[in-house]
Amino acid sequence: MRAAVFPEAGRFRGRAAPSFPQPLDSPWMGAVLMRGADLAQRIRADVAREAEELGGTCLATVLVGDDPASHVYVTRKHEAAEAAGIESRDHRLPASTPEEDVLALVDELNEDDGVDGILVQLPLPPGMDEARVTESVLPVKDVDGFHPVNQGHLLLDKPLHVPATAAGCMELLREHGVPLEGQEAVVVGRSQIVGKPVSLLLLAANATVTICHSRTTDLAAQTRRADVLVAAVGRPGLITPAMVKPGAAVVDVGITRAEHGLVGDVDAQVAEVAGWLTPVPGGVGPMTIAMLLRSTLLAARFRRGLLAFPAA
Repeated sequence: MRAAVFPEAGRFRGRAAPSFPQPLDSPWMGAVLMRGADLAQRIRADVAREAEELGGTCLATVLVGDDPASHVYVTRKHEAAEAAGIESRDHRLPASTPEEDVLALVDELNEDDGVDGILVQLPLPPGMDEARVTESVLPVKDVDGFHPVNQGHLLLDKPLHVPATAAGCMELLREHGVPLEGQEAVVVGRSQIVGKPVSLLLLAANATVTICHSRTTDLAAQTRRADVLVAAVGRPGLITPAMVKPGAAVVDVGITRAEHGLVGDVDAQVAEVAGWLTPVPGGVGPMTIAMLLRSTLLAARFRRGLLAFPAA
C-alpha cells in the first residue's frame, strides 16, 4: 500500500488552481457529505467478528526506509488490525537495505503458513524496483491487490484482492445509494492504486466510464459530464465548482498536507453544486484501512480453502 503519493500530481501543476479548499463543515454547504468513519467502523466490527470465528488471522507488513508518512500509516494499520483481533507482524528496514534482502524477507513471509496477508508499504526508497518487490508477494497473500494476477482478475470482472482505496470509494457510493448503472462516471487519475482499479469497479457496476489524466485536453469539459466524479491525483483544489455537474456525486481521494491542514483535490465550494461529496479528511481515508482488513480476512479464507483462489 502506498502512502499519500500520486504520480500525476506534478503533471497537473501547470494548470491554474483555485485557493486551497476550506473546511467541509460549513453550514451553507448543500451536498450530502459521504463520511467514511461510521461505515469504516461497521466494516471493522464485521471483520473482528469474522476473524474471531476464523481463529488466528495474520497480516505482515514490510516498510523500507524512513518516510514519515509511511511510518504513520503502517502504525495505524497495525493498530486497526490488532483492534480487529488480527495478529500483525511489523517488519521495518532501513533505507540502505539491499533489494535482494527485501525480496528474501518477502519470500520468507510467502512461505510462512502463519501469515495470511502481506503488505509492502510504498513508496520504496529510490533505486529500488517497486514492481519487482510488490510482484514478489504471492497473489493469494497480496492484500493490496497490486499483483498482476489480482489486477488481471479485476480486469476480467472476477475480483480477488482489490486495492483498498478503490474498494473504499465504491463502498461509500453504495452506502449512500448513489446511482451507478447507466450513469456517466469520470475518473481523474490513472494510477494503479486508485484511478485504474476504481474505473474498472465503476465499469463493473455498469457505469459509462471516462478516465482523465495529465494529457487530457479540456479537463473541465470531461468532468462537467460526470454523474459520478472521482478525483485522485494529489493536486489540491484541482476540481472547482465550475467543473462539476449539478447534483453529481464527487469522491475526493486526493490528500495533501498544507500549512492549514489536510486538503483534497476538490475545492470545498464544490459542495454548493454537488449532490454528494466526500470530505477531506474523513471521507475516503477511513475506508482504506477498513477495506485492507477485509482483504486480510479474504486472504485467510482463501488460504483455508473456504473460498477458491485460482491456481497460478
